[in-house]
Amino acid sequence: MSTASFLDDMQCSPEVIDPPKIEGIIDIIERVGDIPLSPKPNVAVSSSVRELLECPVCLNAMYPPIHQCSNGHTLCSGCKPRVHNRCPTCRHELGNVRCLALEKIAASLELPCKYQSFGCVGIYPYYCKLKHESQCQYRPYSCPYAGSECTVVGDIPYLVAHLKDDHKVDMHSGSTFNHRYVKSNPHEVENATWMLTVFSCFGQYFCLHFEAFQLGNAPVYIAFLRFMGDDAEAKNYSYSLEVGGNGRKMIWQGVPRSIRDSHRKVRDSFDGLIIQRSMALFFSGGDRKELKLRVTGRIWKEQ
Repeated sequence: MSTASFLDDMQCSPEVIDPPKIEGIIDIIERVGDIPLSPKPNVAVSSSVRELLECPVCLNAMYPPIHQCSNGHTLCSGCKPRVHNRCPTCRHELGNVRCLALEKIAASLELPCKYQSFGCVGIYPYYCKLKHESQCQYRPYSCPYAGSECTVVGDIPYLVAHLKDDHKVDMHSGSTFNHRYVKSNPHEVENATWMLTVFSCFGQYFCLHFEAFQLGNAPVYIAFLRFMGDDAEAKNYSYSLEVGGNGRKMIWQGVPRSIRDSHRKVRDSFDGLIIQRSMALFFSGGDRKELKLRVTGRIWKEQ
């Protein structure tokens, strides 16, 4: 298929760039069957060309359909409804004119991954760049701390230092653990995260979460492990958790989830050791007015 016919046939919905929505753009990318997604040697693209492809409203890269006014000013399809069909540069009516020349120029470009500073050296066709970036192994991780809406991102060594220095998270070495959780009033839940501990073993880092949250009308407690790395690597490890008391115990065995999955996503999928409040108080013994849980466990690498 020629570049010209591809661009003429392409149809995109207004939500493609608002800001760029990966799903809509990936649909375009999937139809460029003859464009390779493999990295290419680094090449320079003029900054003036990049500026031509930058929407003057949202400042994001523009993808088809790229609209233009009668004076030749362009903007992305996502911003066209925002400006009420008026050119943001000259205020002329936009109409439904596409800038096919600029779309063809974009199809001829190859750009570096935006995660170049994190180690990615690949150069990708313009219409394939966003798909690559959504899956790039060098894209930074979000802070795994669940006790606040932390917006810090970075590579694993940076996040480990951030958890230790800024969140004052306990750091432990070794593949086994034995933690005691105590709460004076277990009836007060308030979706609070109680504990995050980071373990270093097998040359990797793991986050152990333990918290209470509301499930229906009753609070429950959950413990689970997350791997500080990608999902493919996380599957090389397994872990077990055990909690008990009064001659009874509960055991959970699973695979740690990557921190690419948010804390909330893991918790809400119940992928961990779930303890009902009544059982937790039974394990605690005494008059059942104070929560005293001892959670033990270990991490191991699959052969």
